[in-house]
Amino acid sequence: MIEIRPIQRHQIEQAKQIVMGVSLEIWQGVLTEADFRRLDSMSDIENVQSHYFDNRGTFLVLVDGEQVVGTGAIRRFDDQICELKRMWFLKEYRGQGLGWKMAQMLFDFARQAGYWKVRLDLANDERQPQALKLYRKLDFYPIERYNDSSCTVFMEKIL
Repeated sequence: MIEIRPIQRHQIEQAKQIVMGVSLEIWQGVLTEADFRRLDSMSDIENVQSHYFDNRGTFLVLVDGEQVVGTGAIRRFDDQICELKRMWFLKEYRGQGLGWKMAQMLFDFARQAGYWKVRLDLANDERQPQALKLYRKLDFYPIERYNDSSCTVFMEKIL
């Protein structure tokens, strides 16, 4: 059975594998595993309790049985704005409405936590057209760069 629920400690390594695996798929031929590990330590996932749960955020996993097949999180940006982070799904779980469902759960959490806007950054619109399409359907609109990441697309949504 496919479910979305808060990450548990024993699922952290699986979640990190999802993030790295999907990133390498998107950047196939450009990014190696060594490059990825150099660019993204995934310390936020390793320290999920302090980075998300203890800081007005949450980290959800999409699980099929006991296997983590997707991730998504809300991270505090400031008192009124949060970020949508780590939305990654294995290829065979995309296009089934699961990203939409996870996003809605994350937005519900954000509203209950008192946020009024959600931001996100996307590495590259050409390599992530399905993600960009989903975010547009979720009423995200383009904004100016708000961080110093290597991403090229920045978006926001009013909750």
